[in-house]
Amino acid sequence: MTRVTEHGGGVWSLKVPIPDNPLGHTLVHVLDTGRGPVLVDTGWDDPASWTALSDGLAELGLAVADVHGVLVTHHHPDHHGLSGRVREASGAWIAMHAADIAVVRRTREARPGAWLDYLAGKLTAVGAPEEHLAPLLAARERGRMRALPGLRAALPDREIAPGELVDLAGRRLRAVWTPGHTPGHVCLHLEEEHPANLPGRGRLFSGDHLLPGISPHIGLYEDPDDSAVTDPLGDYLDSLERVGRLGAAEVLPAHQHAFTDAPARVRELLAHHEERLTGLLSLLAAPLTPWQLAERMEWNRPWDEIPYGSRTIAVSEAEAHLRRLVKLGRVEAVPGSAPVAYTAVG
Repeated sequence: MTRVTEHGGGVWSLKVPIPDNPLGHTLVHVLDTGRGPVLVDTGWDDPASWTALSDGLAELGLAVADVHGVLVTHHHPDHHGLSGRVREASGAWIAMHAADIAVVRRTREARPGAWLDYLAGKLTAVGAPEEHLAPLLAARERGRMRALPGLRAALPDREIAPGELVDLAGRRLRAVWTPGHTPGHVCLHLEEEHPANLPGRGRLFSGDHLLPGISPHIGLYEDPDDSAVTDPLGDYLDSLERVGRLGAAEVLPAHQHAFTDAPARVRELLAHHEERLTGLLSLLAAPLTPWQLAERMEWNRPWDEIPYGSRTIAVSEAEAHLRRLVKLGRVEAVPGSAPVAYTAVG
């Protein structure tokens, strides 16, 4: 049976499984409103996940058809995957920040193979070895993309505007723009007294931005058609400080479990990233490509044991850290290097 957790004050969480993923599940939150239940995220588009979502709602005496709206913290498939099916079954609206709506629209409209072209070129530029590039090039030559999640994700019909009070009957829920994990990630601050009278200011639906035991992936914002030099890690660190200042009594994240003392967790994450940036400066005493830097960074397992797809994600995270260090003036690209290499300044 689906595990349902009651958080009080008309808020529940449902565990919706993520297939073949160490995270295990997404916590889909159900918020009671005067116009019917509203979901915060929906989970992965998979038959078992749909069953878990449906069964979880049934334990609350609800059906998917009763859902009034869906608030999506960000566009990733373990959060937005089932939103389209929920809308089809209920007529619910789907809301997301404009920056992530743009990602969904771009992905839906991209020509076949565009992502493989972009990824192969990007990985070549950062120094990926031939054995990593070969599967991408082979897939491109065959003219077939493997089944990637999110290619036909539902296009939201409402925007979540930063700072706005979301139009929910009988509730006071304010949108907080927290870019970093994605360009349009939002947290949702329930500005109501905590049902257990915990000290602090309401509750925060934090998506992937603030998790009790994990530092979320911060990679580059991937847009093949945009040449702007973004700073996702800088965005994330700024967003963390913004969330810490809210002083929420309790955090309801999309993974793991609810927790208190958000400011303390924010301080831990800020310290973690500062320590990591300092460590990378030591590695960059000699010039390294982003791929070489990723090979030398500390991960949750040795580089040789990191799966193929996860290595691509790891390199994007290395690039995000490099972008931050370049912006701070602590690292610079080596002139004329190809693939580009970076070295510490001074």
